[in-house]
Amino acid sequence: FLKYLKQMLVILAFTFVGEGLAAWIPLPIPAAIYGFVLLFAALCAGLLKPEHIEETAGFLIGIMGIMYVAPAVNILAYYDVIAPQLVPVCVIVLTSTVVVFAVAGLVTQWLRKKGGGKND
Repeated sequence: FLKYLKQMLVILAFTFVGEGLAAWIPLPIPAAIYGFVLLFAALCAGLLKPEHIEETAGFLIGIMGIMYVAPAVNILAYYDVIAPQLVPVCVIVLTSTVVVFAVAGLVTQWLRKKGGGKND
């Protein structure tokens, strides 16, 4: 139990530092992005090892789908407000999804060619 608590505290520490940076830096970047970038930098620099957050991060990723239930219910609650913009929003979402998939695929292919096609 204490191992999971410690891992959660590490993740929360990066989240709170991200919140502080978002309040301090006047850019339209969400606080979570600051926290993720700092966590990624700490992992890349070796200041934090993946083992220090592995189980709790896996758990949080596993329940991520549940976290979208409340926003989905809110969208349904405000359907009459959202309805006039529904078609443009759906077009934008579908287009951006296709673009993200295409770019991710191209970047993956490029990285595989650059790395000699090695599988890890």
